[in-house]
Amino acid sequence: MIRLQLFLTFFKIGLFTFGGGYAMIPLIKSEVLAHGWAEAEDIINYIAISESTPGPLAVNMATFIGRTTGGIPGALCATLGVVLPSFLIIFIIAGAYNRYRKSRIIQGVMAGLKPAVVGMIAAALISLGMEVFIYDKHPGTLSSIISVIIFAVMIILSFRKKSPVMIILISGVAGIITGYTTGL
Repeated sequence: MIRLQLFLTFFKIGLFTFGGGYAMIPLIKSEVLAHGWAEAEDIINYIAISESTPGPLAVNMATFIGRTTGGIPGALCATLGVVLPSFLIIFIIAGAYNRYRKSRIIQGVMAGLKPAVVGMIAAALISLGMEVFIYDKHPGTLSSIISVIIFAVMIILSFRKKSPVMIILISGVAGIITGYTTGL
Protein backbone atom coordinates (compact mmCIF):
# COMPACT_ATOMS: atom_id res chain seq x y z
CA MET A 1 0.00 0.00 0.00
CA ILE A 2 2.80 2.43 0.88
CA ARG A 3 4.41 1.84 -2.52
CA LEU A 4 1.20 2.75 -4.32
CA GLN A 5 0.84 5.86 -2.14
CA LEU A 6 4.42 6.86 -2.94
CA PHE A 7 3.85 6.35 -6.67
CA LEU A 8 0.54 8.25 -6.75
CA THR A 9 1.78 11.10 -4.55
CA PHE A 10 4.93 11.66 -6.58
CA PHE A 11 3.01 11.19 -9.84
CA LYS A 12 0.71 14.03 -8.72
CA ILE A 13 3.73 16.15 -7.78
CA GLY A 14 5.32 15.48 -11.17
CA LEU A 15 2.08 16.13 -13.02
CA PHE A 16 1.10 19.42 -11.38
CA THR A 17 4.43 21.13 -10.85
CA PHE A 18 6.10 23.09 -13.61
CA GLY A 19 9.53 24.65 -13.44
CA GLY A 20 11.77 21.86 -12.25
CA GLY A 21 12.89 20.61 -8.88
CA TYR A 22 12.96 23.90 -7.01
CA ALA A 23 9.41 24.67 -8.03
CA MET A 24 8.39 21.21 -6.76
CA ILE A 25 9.76 21.76 -3.26
CA PRO A 26 6.63 23.37 -1.75
CA LEU A 27 4.38 20.58 -3.08
CA ILE A 28 6.82 17.83 -2.07
CA LYS A 29 7.04 19.36 1.40
CA SER A 30 3.29 19.65 1.88
CA GLU A 31 2.59 16.14 0.54
CA VAL A 32 5.34 14.45 2.55
CA LEU A 33 4.27 16.25 5.74
CA ALA A 34 0.59 15.45 5.10
CA HIS A 35 1.39 11.73 4.75
CA GLY A 36 3.60 11.82 7.85
CA TRP A 37 6.58 10.46 5.93
CA ALA A 38 8.97 13.04 7.42
CA GLU A 39 9.23 16.06 9.69
CA ALA A 40 9.84 19.59 8.38
CA GLU A 41 13.48 19.48 9.49
CA ASP A 42 13.97 16.19 7.64
CA ILE A 43 12.78 17.80 4.43
CA ILE A 44 15.47 20.48 4.71
CA ASN A 45 18.01 17.67 5.08
CA TYR A 46 16.52 15.79 2.11
CA ILE A 47 16.88 18.93 0.01
CA ALA A 48 20.49 19.41 1.10
CA ILE A 49 21.36 15.79 0.32
CA SER A 50 19.44 15.82 -2.98
CA GLU A 51 21.10 19.04 -4.09
CA SER A 52 24.55 17.76 -3.14
CA THR A 53 24.28 14.56 -5.17
CA PRO A 54 24.30 14.12 -8.95
CA GLY A 55 20.97 14.23 -10.74
CA PRO A 56 17.81 16.32 -10.75
CA LEU A 57 16.67 17.61 -7.37
CA ALA A 58 13.09 16.30 -7.54
CA VAL A 59 14.19 12.85 -8.70
CA ASN A 60 16.79 12.65 -5.94
CA MET A 61 14.25 13.77 -3.33
CA ALA A 62 11.64 11.28 -4.56
CA THR A 63 14.20 8.50 -4.48
CA PHE A 64 15.45 9.46 -1.03
CA ILE A 65 11.97 9.84 0.48
CA GLY A 66 10.78 6.64 -1.21
CA ARG A 67 13.79 4.71 0.09
CA THR A 68 13.36 6.07 3.61
CA THR A 69 9.64 5.35 3.61
CA GLY A 70 9.31 2.13 1.60
CA GLY A 71 12.77 0.70 1.08
CA ILE A 72 14.19 0.06 -2.37
CA PRO A 73 10.77 -0.74 -3.90
CA GLY A 74 9.49 2.53 -2.39
CA ALA A 75 12.39 4.41 -3.96
CA LEU A 76 11.60 2.91 -7.35
CA CYS A 77 7.88 3.73 -7.04
CA ALA A 78 8.45 7.33 -5.92
CA THR A 79 11.08 7.92 -8.60
CA LEU A 80 8.92 6.44 -11.35
CA GLY A 81 5.98 8.49 -10.09
CA VAL A 82 7.81 11.82 -10.23
CA VAL A 83 9.45 11.12 -13.62
CA LEU A 84 6.59 9.52 -15.55
CA PRO A 85 4.37 12.63 -15.95
CA SER A 86 7.24 14.69 -17.37
CA PHE A 87 8.19 11.89 -19.72
CA LEU A 88 4.62 11.50 -21.00
CA ILE A 89 4.02 15.25 -21.32
CA ILE A 90 7.31 15.89 -23.11
CA PHE A 91 6.71 12.89 -25.38
CA ILE A 92 3.36 14.35 -26.41
CA ILE A 93 4.44 17.99 -26.59
CA ALA A 94 7.73 17.40 -28.43
CA GLY A 95 5.96 16.32 -31.57
CA ALA A 96 3.56 19.25 -31.60
CA TYR A 97 5.79 22.02 -30.27
CA ASN A 98 7.88 22.52 -33.40
CA ARG A 99 4.74 22.64 -35.49
CA TYR A 100 2.91 25.16 -33.26
CA ARG A 101 5.66 27.10 -31.46
CA LYS A 102 4.99 30.26 -33.49
CA SER A 103 1.32 30.14 -32.54
CA ARG A 104 0.11 33.10 -30.46
CA ILE A 105 -1.64 30.69 -28.10
CA ILE A 106 1.54 28.70 -27.43
CA GLN A 107 3.57 31.90 -27.05
CA GLY A 108 0.92 33.17 -24.62
CA VAL A 109 1.03 29.97 -22.61
CA MET A 110 4.82 30.18 -22.40
CA ALA A 111 4.67 33.86 -21.41
CA GLY A 112 2.24 32.97 -18.62
CA LEU A 113 4.23 29.99 -17.38
CA LYS A 114 7.56 31.82 -17.02
CA PRO A 115 6.51 34.19 -14.20
CA ALA A 116 4.55 31.39 -12.52
CA VAL A 117 7.68 29.25 -12.44
CA VAL A 118 9.75 32.10 -11.01
CA GLY A 119 7.03 32.63 -8.37
CA MET A 120 7.06 28.96 -7.42
CA ILE A 121 10.84 28.98 -7.08
CA ALA A 122 10.62 32.15 -4.97
CA ALA A 123 8.00 30.48 -2.76
CA ALA A 124 10.34 27.54 -2.25
CA LEU A 125 13.17 29.91 -1.36
CA ILE A 126 11.03 31.79 1.18
CA SER A 127 9.65 28.59 2.69
CA LEU A 128 13.09 27.01 3.05
CA GLY A 129 14.59 30.27 4.30
CA MET A 130 11.98 30.46 7.03
CA GLU A 131 12.70 26.87 8.06
CA VAL A 132 16.46 27.41 8.15
CA PHE A 133 16.72 30.94 9.53
CA ILE A 134 13.52 31.67 11.46
CA TYR A 135 12.18 28.36 12.75
CA ASP A 136 15.62 26.99 13.59
CA LYS A 137 15.67 25.03 16.83
CA HIS A 138 18.06 27.61 18.27
CA PRO A 139 17.00 30.97 16.74
CA GLY A 140 19.28 33.89 17.53
CA THR A 141 22.06 31.59 18.61
CA LEU A 142 25.51 31.23 17.18
CA SER A 143 24.26 28.49 14.84
CA SER A 144 21.73 30.89 13.28
CA ILE A 145 24.35 33.59 12.87
CA ILE A 146 26.77 31.14 11.27
CA SER A 147 24.00 29.88 8.96
CA VAL A 148 23.39 33.44 7.75
CA ILE A 149 27.12 33.96 7.20
CA ILE A 150 27.42 30.70 5.23
CA PHE A 151 24.36 31.69 3.18
CA ALA A 152 25.82 35.14 2.41
CA VAL A 153 29.20 33.72 1.39
CA MET A 154 27.52 31.17 -0.87
CA ILE A 155 25.46 33.91 -2.55
CA ILE A 156 28.62 35.93 -3.18
CA LEU A 157 30.42 32.90 -4.59
CA SER A 158 27.43 32.12 -6.83
CA PHE A 159 27.33 35.64 -8.25
CA ARG A 160 31.06 35.43 -8.88
CA LYS A 161 30.35 32.36 -11.03
CA LYS A 162 32.30 29.96 -8.82
CA SER A 163 31.86 26.26 -9.40
CA PRO A 164 28.75 24.80 -7.75
CA VAL A 165 30.88 21.84 -6.66
CA MET A 166 33.26 24.21 -4.88
CA ILE A 167 30.33 26.03 -3.24
CA ILE A 168 28.82 22.76 -2.00
CA LEU A 169 32.17 21.55 -0.68
CA ILE A 170 32.91 24.85 1.09
CA SER A 171 29.43 24.98 2.65
CA GLY A 172 29.74 21.35 3.79
CA VAL A 173 33.13 22.00 5.39
CA ALA A 174 31.80 25.18 7.02
CA GLY A 175 28.85 23.20 8.38
CA ILE A 176 31.14 20.50 9.78
CA ILE A 177 33.35 23.11 11.44
CA THR A 178 30.26 24.87 12.80
CA GLY A 179 28.89 21.61 14.19
CA TYR A 180 32.13 20.78 15.97
CA THR A 181 32.78 24.26 17.33
CA THR A 182 29.25 25.05 18.50
CA GLY A 183 28.20 21.57 19.55
CA LEU A 184 25.15 21.41 17.25
